[in-house]
Amino acid sequence: MKHSDNRILTTHVGSLIRPPELIAFLQAMQTGASYDKRAYEKCLKDTVAAVVKKQADVGIDVVSDGEFGKHISWSQYVLERLSGFERRPFKGGNPWQRGADRTKFPEFYEEMDARDKVETTMDSVAVAPIKYTGQALLQVDIDNFKAALKKVKVEEGFLPVAAPASVIPDRKNEYYKNDDDLLAGIGKAMHTEYKQIVDSGLLVQLDDARTAVTFDRMVPPASMQTYLKWVARHVEILNEAIKGLPREKIRYHVCWGSWPGPHVTDIPLKTIVNLILKLKVGAFVIEGANPRHEHEWRVWESVKLPKDTVLIPGVISHATNIVEHPELVAERIVRLAKLVGRENVIASTDCGFAQGPFHRRVHPTIMWAKLGALVEGARIASKELWGKKKTIKKAVGKKRAA
Repeated sequence: MKHSDNRILTTHVGSLIRPPELIAFLQAMQTGASYDKRAYEKCLKDTVAAVVKKQADVGIDVVSDGEFGKHISWSQYVLERLSGFERRPFKGGNPWQRGADRTKFPEFYEEMDARDKVETTMDSVAVAPIKYTGQALLQVDIDNFKAALKKVKVEEGFLPVAAPASVIPDRKNEYYKNDDDLLAGIGKAMHTEYKQIVDSGLLVQLDDARTAVTFDRMVPPASMQTYLKWVARHVEILNEAIKGLPREKIRYHVCWGSWPGPHVTDIPLKTIVNLILKLKVGAFVIEGANPRHEHEWRVWESVKLPKDTVLIPGVISHATNIVEHPELVAERIVRLAKLVGRENVIASTDCGFAQGPFHRRVHPTIMWAKLGALVEGARIASKELWGKKKTIKKAVGKKRAA
């Protein structure tokens, strides 16, 4: 995994807004309508190549495939890659539509739910042993992405996939002895996906919004102690799932959920950071630009980043159409770099710009403007942190040439 050795590198969380030509095929898949499979495969390959080139053109250093190969959401896509689950209509209401934040602001959430389409309308029930069966689907993503990377000049490429805690959230269990055994089974199965990505030469990013969001869903009625025990167990499961893989090839992303709500019941980073840092990964991708969590950069005044580990903070929000000023982005980068070391910071977004094929948080033109502001902010921060104009100019010139 690259470090910011002579300038601040840039990246993002992975998911990018799908283009209309790809969405048309994905809508056909979702509704069961007929479509031309070969035409879809070509469209997927072409759109991945285009979005990788666009990232390189904007100046992003560590790029993704935009998650274009996932037919469902960032976490539900695993339904196409794991055996053992059965889909059934919800009983007792949508489990996604609950939580302490919703209890505090019911009128707001009623309005938001009416506006935003809820993509998940079915329970996922474990009825047989969980096994990974998605090797072929994953290989398509890997092949398309690597083909696109050959045509650009960037530092690295990563594929974002779900961490065990976030695999098919709100899943039900009718097969395993208990939910812990189900979680362990999921972790064991997902090891196959993580390993296949790493073995391909790409970085793997483990997306885990569920770890932080569960606090809002769990407490109350459960206690803080119960929640922290839950987090600690998921850390153990994830470490087991990545056992044997080189930590420098693994990024771990944690956020507080992408919905544009009040978030007044979010768990503070300081409460869970020491548990998260027990993960044997090479980088921590942590939300940090939104108004509920920007102040948490101060956590790093007293918490030490593990040796040879990179901090990838969110310095651009994914949830507002306001484009951050590059000077503000630079401020956010510099204050963290002075705490954990400039070489240990890679600037990023808070979360993905699209939580699924049909669900986006900003307009596509705004997404690219934000990524441009991220790159410019990193350039300004680099100049302040290194103070070597020749080095910075050389690095910027290299990116423009890409």
